[in-house]
Amino acid sequence: MNLHLLGKKAVVTGGSKGIGLAIVRLLAEEGVEVVSASRTVTPELKETGAVPIVVDLSTEHGPAELIDRAIAALGGIDLLVNNVGIGDTDDIIQGARHSVLDLPDSAWERAFDLHFYSALRVTRAALPSLVITKGTVINVSSVSARLVGAGPVDYNVSKAALNALTKVFAEQFGPQGVRAITVAPGPVSTGVWTDPDGLIARLARDQGVPHQEFADGLLRSLAPATGRITTPEEVARLVAFLASPSNITGVEYSIDGGIIKQL
Repeated sequence: MNLHLLGKKAVVTGGSKGIGLAIVRLLAEEGVEVVSASRTVTPELKETGAVPIVVDLSTEHGPAELIDRAIAALGGIDLLVNNVGIGDTDDIIQGARHSVLDLPDSAWERAFDLHFYSALRVTRAALPSLVITKGTVINVSSVSARLVGAGPVDYNVSKAALNALTKVFAEQFGPQGVRAITVAPGPVSTGVWTDPDGLIARLARDQGVPHQEFADGLLRSLAPATGRITTPEEVARLVAFLASPSNITGVEYSIDGGIIKQL
């Protein structure tokens, strides 16, 4: 299937590993010129041929710096994938360990800076170029936005806000040819789930349970219909499909194996 992406120009945030890296790889394979933004440049990212830009998108000025450098490198932007997320495990784990009564404001601020404000600021900076190209914004959210009480609560609520932001972009800039779409993965086989010092492993240690046993139990409690977690490559294929020309906008695509069961 020809996705008609050859020669397009894309910016992917959080592209050094996990879902972002899989998106960068697939877009590059489809002939897209890609700028990848992250706080570090991994060997795996270098191998993709993408233009790496080291930037902290949780800061007030990082997003505008990224877009300025991306436009200088690409000449314009057809596709923006706001994927950056999770960040430091020490930060995100607080939202899983604490309730709203004792989760400090600083934790909420970090969660919103990384997951909501980064997308708002990057998209705002990119919109003049996206309007010219009649481009597409894809925000990578999470099914956790629909399971807000499950924790980490600050992460989940920030992702719910991101879902709403997608709707706003679609409504306000659709008449100018810009599409905006949310992709909401469930658990994905990235370091969050698999690394021995990742979020799931840390929570397992809190409970005094072996990492794999805890991960398996958590997955059973989420009850995906497929019985497994999603791969980064599966999320990347969905993103690439949605980036191809269509009339899809303002909607959320879950890729969670059937965790979210309500209409």
